[in-house]
Amino acid sequence: MTDFILEIKNVAKVYQRGGQSVRVLNAVNLDVSRGDYVALMGPSGSGKTTLLNIIGGLDSPSSGSITVGGTNIAELADRDLAAWRTSNIGFVFQQYNLIPVLTALENVELPLLLFKMRKDERRRRALAALELVGLAERAHHLPRQLSGGEEQRTSIARALVTDPKLVIADEPTGNLDAAAATNVLDLLARLNGELQKTIVMVTHDPHAGRRAKRLVRLYKGDLTADHAASEVA
Repeated sequence: MTDFILEIKNVAKVYQRGGQSVRVLNAVNLDVSRGDYVALMGPSGSGKTTLLNIIGGLDSPSSGSITVGGTNIAELADRDLAAWRTSNIGFVFQQYNLIPVLTALENVELPLLLFKMRKDERRRRALAALELVGLAERAHHLPRQLSGGEEQRTSIARALVTDPKLVIADEPTGNLDAAAATNVLDLLARLNGELQKTIVMVTHDPHAGRRAKRLVRLYKGDLTADHAASEVA
């Protein structure tokens, strides 16, 4: 039996706006195996970010089920969902979302403050995460002292520091120049290949999409294609 880390079954999402119902996702079905690397692509308004937010527990489906690591998160109460999200999901965003007055090390350490853990252990784990992304020597620099690529790698370290079951990335190279984007994509590929981290990434960049193992296309809320990224020209 395939070891699925993520199972999406008939997930639909409808928002109420100005007294009207706006359907964003239409009964989407998707399974992701442990250790997979999936890119979600599609035009603006196709539902990519909505689906990613539902996977990460930042939003809830209007119907359907979504199971991550054996937990149907659609059934969790808000308080339980927040605790589950902290322990199971690592987030990487287009905007790095680093705290300007904290060093890289302190930014990476932030998620660990929600766990019962000694300060020296938090620091050890945060430094190990920075070392993993090649930034140990920048640990005590503030975000303004880092390049955009270094800021994004710091945010990836922050996403990894809790050893999450699933890493989700929303346009992780969207604010980077070509060289920095390539470095970030190389890092994600290494985390997937060497550490077997499961990654689901939203991207508009075909080059980034081809770096994943699978490419899933969404169009107007429907999953229209799902195939190996290597098959994409």
